Amino acid sequence: MTDSSHARTNIAALWAILALSALTMLWLFWRFPVITSIATVAILAVLGVSARLARLTDTERSDLQGDKQSV
Repeated sequence: MTDSSHARTNIAALWAILALSALTMLWLFWRFPVITSIATVAILAVLGVSARLARLTDTERSDLQGDKQSV
C-alpha cells in the first residue's frame, strides 16, 4: 500500500515539475521572445552536438572492446 502511494507521489511531483517548467518557458517567451528563442536554439544545438559526440565515442569504445573479446 505504501509503495503505490509513493509511486503516486513521484508521478505527481513529476507532473508538477513539468507544469512549472512549461509555464516558466511560456512566461519567458511571452516576456522576452527573441532572447528566449535564441537561447532555446542554442541549448538544443549544444544537446545535439553532445549527443553526436557521445555516439562517436561510444562507437570507438565498442570497437576496442570487440578486439579484446576474441576468445
